[in-house]
Amino acid sequence: MTDPRTPQPASGAGAHDLSGLFLANDVRGRAGEELTVEVARAVGAAFTDQLDAPALIVAHDMRLSSPELSRAVIEGAVRRGAIVADAGLSSTDQLYCASGLHHAAGVMITASHNPGEDNGFKLCLPGARPLGRDSGLEGIRAAAEAYLDAGEIPARGEGRSEGIDTLEDYASALRDLVPLPEGRTVRVVVDAGNGMAGHTAPAVLGRSAQLELIDLHFTLDGSFPHHPADPLRPENLRDLQEAVVREGADLGLAFDGDADRCVVLDERGIPVPPSAITALIAQREVARARAAGEERPAVVANLVSSRHVAETVREAGGEPVRSPVGHARIKQLMAEHDAVFGGEHSAHYYFRDFYFADSGMLAALHVLSALLETEGPASALVSAHDPYAGSGEINSRVEDAAAARERVRAHAATLPAARTDDLDGLTVEHWAEELTEEDRWWFSLRSSHTEPLLRLNVEAERETTMLRIRDEILAIAQDEDVPAQAPTTTAPTTAAPDTTASDTTASDTTAPGSTGPDAAAPAAEADAELLPAGASGADVPGWLRSILRCPDCGGDLRDVERAMQCALCARVHPVEGGIPVLIAGRHEPPTS
Repeated sequence: MTDPRTPQPASGAGAHDLSGLFLANDVRGRAGEELTVEVARAVGAAFTDQLDAPALIVAHDMRLSSPELSRAVIEGAVRRGAIVADAGLSSTDQLYCASGLHHAAGVMITASHNPGEDNGFKLCLPGARPLGRDSGLEGIRAAAEAYLDAGEIPARGEGRSEGIDTLEDYASALRDLVPLPEGRTVRVVVDAGNGMAGHTAPAVLGRSAQLELIDLHFTLDGSFPHHPADPLRPENLRDLQEAVVREGADLGLAFDGDADRCVVLDERGIPVPPSAITALIAQREVARARAAGEERPAVVANLVSSRHVAETVREAGGEPVRSPVGHARIKQLMAEHDAVFGGEHSAHYYFRDFYFADSGMLAALHVLSALLETEGPASALVSAHDPYAGSGEINSRVEDAAAARERVRAHAATLPAARTDDLDGLTVEHWAEELTEEDRWWFSLRSSHTEPLLRLNVEAERETTMLRIRDEILAIAQDEDVPAQAPTTTAPTTAAPDTTASDTTASDTTAPGSTGPDAAAPAAEADAELLPAGASGADVPGWLRSILRCPDCGGDLRDVERAMQCALCARVHPVEGGIPVLIAGRHEPPTS
């Protein structure tokens, strides 16, 4: 094989195809089967070939396969002349910090919140600049395939590997960015889910006199013995919810496997919608930037975030910028607008002063700092940032997503006060000062890139309006008759997350919360027929049955005799005349 800078992919039978592993923004696959040491070695070599300078930092999470894959990446990079700093165990945002501080490219071996059998690579350019399908990842895939087809990686230059400790610099950088005010002490429970927050939280949070840190599942264990490290699913929050209440804590924090995503629980153990966290941090960051002399700092949020985010940014003197869903676009727009902050409904938070990268721990520090500045509880702090009623993200399976979306567009065209745009799917806004509160609403309808699904988010001034619009749009998308009125069930006060989010992961999830647009329901394979009445006697349409959740904790509801029981808190809700009676606070949970 010759020694080209970028090897050309082989053609014909027998050529390696890594397209199933290379996603929009990272690499994911089943470790040892799809993602082998040979693939890791080829990726390390191919990435090195794309770099203008040979400096590279490689880190890995606690997954059982991560050390071996990390060594293989380093071997391939060194073979092609890279000077590799082996950072060992690290969170993803710890790797981003090192990339920024040392102005070196980075490779993080992790599969984020995916199951323990999976693994993957997150790659960044020097300064933690993102690397995605449209900005170099496809070239790396082609070069890696060429190395695998050739069966060898030719040596080039004088590469080497040496160790580096990045934890202390990372912890210091975060504490400098968000100093915690003195005067009050708060108790905070952190559930690391046996992931990398167990490595970083003690260094960042454990040394603050203002915090009493209560650790939960801090032992690094890639088999995830307690629960999957995915805090966007309500069943994975149960341990933290119980601990917050049991310990009388002021706050709960749950991190995913690589600790770049953070979900916040208030003192009652109730998840806070990520849009509320986005608004809270945006308000703080805009105020700080304006105090430093910026006239109108920009904040980027994806278009399914609550309307309240943009309102908060404007009220603080900033400029809101809407983004399509997906971290590649939000990072691009942040760079274009020099935005001080960015937030997604999937609980990713991005900071200009952190190299435009996302950091769950930095977001947690902002929430803790805001709480320390007040005398009240966390629920009071965030309540002002969750003013509207939202459906969460509802997935409907349709035969023709484009045709369904056009039916909805035609319906919207009949509404004189409605405005539409196509930034990411179809967004319809029916919200103006001259409209009554009952008539103010908006919705987003997006197609899945991988399945015949439509993803609907609805938000309204009033809950009854949200329910009505939700039902209308779901019916039109399914080409059914529009319901005459909203269902009689009460919308849950805390909803469970669905299985959709940004394009940053292979198994996407959105985040939990209250009735704001982040409070998502599981994927609904919408069905025009009535579900057969089971043991519960509930006789409701399939799409509606799929989004019913416990009004007290947001857990999944299962059929029991003449009732529905929450799988999380075990409260039993009666079914009367075929209708589930879901009223928060009506029933006490079982004592055992």
